[in-house]
Amino acid sequence: MFDLLKLRKSHGYQAIPDILKATLPEPFRGFPLLNNALCSENCQACVHICPTHAISTRPLKMDLGACIFCGECAQICPTQAIRFSSAYCLGSTQRTDLIVSSGLKASDYEKTAIQVRKKIKQYFGKSLKLRQVSAGGCSGCELELNASNNVNFDMSRFGIDFVASPRHADGLVITGPITENMAPALHDTWVSIASPRLVITVGACAISGGLFTQSEAVNRTFFDKIPVDLYIPGCPTHPLTFIHAVLAFLGQKKPAKS
Repeated sequence: MFDLLKLRKSHGYQAIPDILKATLPEPFRGFPLLNNALCSENCQACVHICPTHAISTRPLKMDLGACIFCGECAQICPTQAIRFSSAYCLGSTQRTDLIVSSGLKASDYEKTAIQVRKKIKQYFGKSLKLRQVSAGGCSGCELELNASNNVNFDMSRFGIDFVASPRHADGLVITGPITENMAPALHDTWVSIASPRLVITVGACAISGGLFTQSEAVNRTFFDKIPVDLYIPGCPTHPLTFIHAVLAFLGQKKPAKS
């Protein structure tokens, strides 16, 4: 017993002390930086290479809800009109805000993308229990969500936890494009959560269908009647992206400084 206590003490405090100030190294592809002025008039290279049709030109725009952050557009662009920063705060409460236009900075996006609602902060600001459903996902986002509660990120210290039963949950976290076979199970999970309840979509597949938008095996009618409260892009979504978005949504996070 004493040996175990000594070992635990030697490990120290492994969680990120101030998670709101954490940074990611430059190779990480986060918020895109677009410069429409650098676009060649007849160039459509980025549009043609994007596997999810997340990019449009004239003017240059990118849909974070469809982007899988593969980086092919930035590599093929001859004028570097598209670059990716290491900024990972990508969440938004409005689907339209996920469409990033030319000249938008990561800090400006972070200030306005997530709107804090008084009732959400009042009901869930100190304790949020979530039931996660993998609706046909590849397990990438699921693994990252699992990592949100490891010793490095320790999401539970903010009162945010994943629970095994929807009866114990305040909200539903959806990953995956929602396959035909998972659509009934997803609906059953939703109706099993007591009101008031939330819907959070995590990853490109959940937000837009991602690579599987045109697949006949996908059934996204769930969203025809159920509105989404929080969109968190990524492919997969980084733990810091998820934690920051939820904290901002709950009103626990101050807006970024310019």
